Amino acid sequence: MCEKINKVNSWLNSVFGDQKVPCFEVNTRTVDILYHIAESSEARCRDTTLLIEDIKQKTSEYEAEGAHLRDVLLQGVGLSHTSLSKPTSDYLSALVDTAMVLGIRDTSLSSFMPAVNSHTNEHLEAEKSSRRLERDLRAIRKRLGTTLVLRANIEEDTNKIAKSQAVESAKAEERLLNMDFVKAKAKQLGNRREKAEAQLVSRNMDKSITHKAIVQLSEEVTALRQEIIPLKKKLQPYMDLSPSPSLAQVKIEEAKRELAAIDAHLETKVDFK
Repeated sequence: MCEKINKVNSWLNSVFGDQKVPCFEVNTRTVDILYHIAESSEARCRDTTLLIEDIKQKTSEYEAEGAHLRDVLLQGVGLSHTSLSKPTSDYLSALVDTAMVLGIRDTSLSSFMPAVNSHTNEHLEAEKSSRRLERDLRAIRKRLGTTLVLRANIEEDTNKIAKSQAVESAKAEERLLNMDFVKAKAKQLGNRREKAEAQLVSRNMDKSITHKAIVQLSEEVTALRQEIIPLKKKLQPYMDLSPSPSLAQVKIEEAKRELAAIDAHLETKVDFK
């Protein structure tokens, strides 16, 4: 894996030259794709170098053969390039240059046509391969851009989650501290209540003077006072009667006795309180 990454980095640096190499996610898939493209590119470069060297060698051979043919024409026929017209010389030069480019050994039509067809096919194959490599490179760049955007979104979400977790952790710690304080306070109050109950038991406290008993007694007094109200209302009509010594005296005495009994009972309750 490290060897592939080093080769990919070296190839990218050579391809982009002085330009900055675009950032991309380094994983097994992207490295394998770029490694395959780098190998294909290097193979094409090697083939191109070999072809150039072969052409140079053939050029040397053709130049040597051309020199030999010039000597033959000059010595055997008496023709030289200075004796030819300019158009003829230009045509011959163009024909020779074309033959040298095509890599053929003579200038016959039967040699020219296969050579031209072969170079045309090679050119078409090179263009097809170049287009295929360009499509692969565009697809890789597109996937690389999508991956970078996704990576940025993931980093942003991760930072948000980390901040949220920090806040929640602080809140949880605060709740734990509050819970510990409440537990300690409840325990302290429980101990104080137990001590107070023990002290009350040791002092033989009368249960009738407890808060609960006093509240119950107050409720009973309130009920008795409510019972007095209708008796007072019942006695009120007799207060307005004209003096009738016998009957009025009897009713008044009865009412007074009943009221005195209730007052006495009420005073007893109040005094006890």
